[in-house]
Amino acid sequence: MTTEPTAAETVRFDTKIAVLLRDDLEPWQRLNVTAFLVSGLGSQLPEVIGEPYEDADGTPYLPMFRQPVLVFEGSKEVLTAAHARALSRTLPRAVFTADLFATGHDEANRAAVRAVPRDQLDLVGLSVHGPRNAVDKVLKGARMHP
Repeated sequence: MTTEPTAAETVRFDTKIAVLLRDDLEPWQRLNVTAFLVSGLGSQLPEVIGEPYEDADGTPYLPMFRQPVLVFEGSKEVLTAAHARALSRTLPRAVFTADLFATGHDEANRAAVRAVPRDQLDLVGLSVHGPRNAVDKVLKGARMHP
């Protein structure tokens, strides 16, 4: 029989969800990019989503990630290297490019990414999920977001 951990217990996950942001983004861009990137992981990896929430009055709320999302930052070079490492490890990933700040909807977003070869993407954000050690290696050179 499996029991849920209490609020005081620390759970150590075998996997990690991480977002890496380019360090020259404006605050509103950081928030926007993070939201978009994690939506990609949540939509394709059902195992990262927990159970729905409910308050004491029985009001239902949507489920969220079952584990913390760690947010990092780094230079354009760190982001480019992390992208290459995520690809080489075939980790589930989502990207956000600078071009997406000028688009207004999902179809235009996909077209903007599709128009640029992989090694020429102007990356401003990357999200990854996978085994903790593999994600740590992808994020080499990045630092925790302040």
